Amino acid sequence: MLRNVRSVICPCPLYPSYGKEAHLSLPFVPVTTVKKRHLSLPFVPVITVIQHGAAESSLTRFCCLRTNRINNGLYSPYLPCQYRVYSTSKVRRGLGRYVQRVNSKYESFLKTRFPRFFQLYHTFVEGFKLLFRDGKEVKTIKQRMYSDKLQFKDLPYRDMEKLRQFGRDVVKAVPLLVISIPPFANYLVFVLMYFFPRQLLIPHFWTPRQQLEFRGVYHSVRVQQHQPILSELQSLQVSEGGLQKRLQNLSVKVQNGVTPQVSEILAVRGLFSGPPLGIKRMSTKQMRMVSPLLFLTPRLPSFLMSRRLQRHGSELLQLDRALSRLGVQNLSEAELRQACFLRGLYSSSLSVHQCREWLSRWLHLSASLKDSEVSLLLHSIVFLSANHRH
Repeated sequence: MLRNVRSVICPCPLYPSYGKEAHLSLPFVPVTTVKKRHLSLPFVPVITVIQHGAAESSLTRFCCLRTNRINNGLYSPYLPCQYRVYSTSKVRRGLGRYVQRVNSKYESFLKTRFPRFFQLYHTFVEGFKLLFRDGKEVKTIKQRMYSDKLQFKDLPYRDMEKLRQFGRDVVKAVPLLVISIPPFANYLVFVLMYFFPRQLLIPHFWTPRQQLEFRGVYHSVRVQQHQPILSELQSLQVSEGGLQKRLQNLSVKVQNGVTPQVSEILAVRGLFSGPPLGIKRMSTKQMRMVSPLLFLTPRLPSFLMSRRLQRHGSELLQLDRALSRLGVQNLSEAELRQACFLRGLYSSSLSVHQCREWLSRWLHLSASLKDSEVSLLLHSIVFLSANHRH
């Protein structure tokens, strides 16, 4: 067979003699027609040989390539194998579409066969998406703070609130993430989510019904501290008789179901900047009653409680100043209700107008306070919201 060998001459851009005629020796076949076909890759010609008295066949491997269809082709064992080249973007898009199809089929199966588990699974997945999105936003805010040399108090209100809430969420979410690291441990996470959603999960993983329900539970825990705080303030002994009388009248007025005016609260501000009610001068008993107002645990040593109250109180004061710069009228309804809830008002039963009116009164009080009077701002959670219970 080697005696009957003819040379087929063809310009080959991939052959070392680029720009010249390259010779490829093939077993001789009677040739009737020789015509050119082109692959999808540019500038790569492939010769097709029509065998005499037979169907069309292709030259299978030529210049490291082959055609998409190969029927009765002529192979040479000395030519290298084909390598297809894909761009990174095409591979990424193809892989993304494949994952989406598989995930869609899996979700359809769960939704049809296990609807309750599907709701839990869907909430879990969407929660991680929201948490990841918040993480990216926080990273952008941090980078801007570093590049522009900004402090927390210089940020806009929404950036402040995002940093504050994300920090609290991460602290609560870390144990859940650690539990889900081992193989197949995510099923244990689903079980814990089902039985202890309020204790273990952050709001990203709550359903809308759970968000409304759990807010009511948290607010009821906060409301339980109203009466003990007012009773303690009423029985407090102060060296200045005038301030003690005003504080007693203020406490009695709130206990009788009347919301005090901002001027009446500011009249006792002298007691909350130093002893006995300053943020660093409060008794341990008073700190244990005030901590649940900010959803802080009271089961800590007194010096840790004092430090946490001061940090959260100063943070709340900075948020108030940023919100005053933004304007209450520029908040959406969700942002408005969240701002009221943070400051002690359970607003589910109130209209948007009532929420704006209450928040404006709070900001009027907050704008009149100094950094050393943070304790009065924390006690105002009781003074202004005790008679708006749901």
